[in-house]
Amino acid sequence: MNIYVAHSNQFEYITKLYEPIKNAQFYQNHNFFFPHDEVNKLVKTKEIIRDYNLVIAEVSLLATGLGIELGWADYFNTPILCIHERGSKVSSSLKFITNHFIEYDNSKDLVKKINDFLDNYSK
Repeated sequence: MNIYVAHSNQFEYITKLYEPIKNAQFYQNHNFFFPHDEVNKLVKTKEIIRDYNLVIAEVSLLATGLGIELGWADYFNTPILCIHERGSKVSSSLKFITNHFIEYDNSKDLVKKINDFLDNYSK
């Protein structure tokens, strides 16, 4: 499955999102796109989101750019999974584009919950 990972620029995405996903077993089974990896910085995300099977959006922090990407995903009917740290204030607008939400406590919990979601989503 092709999975696009979206997030706020203000989120600590390397240590809290990219590294845990890249070190997870499920990373070997799917093709992940990380927009802020050096090799992807010049890719126009609007042109590729339509080709992905899933967008995983870290929504703990509000961000205009993230909202735009999620709008594109919704427009192209790309399914969206919203993940957020426990205790964060999540935008109520997200309920209009997805029913898939995961709240997590730490990196280990994040990886387990994404793995469980992907196992059930792929079936």
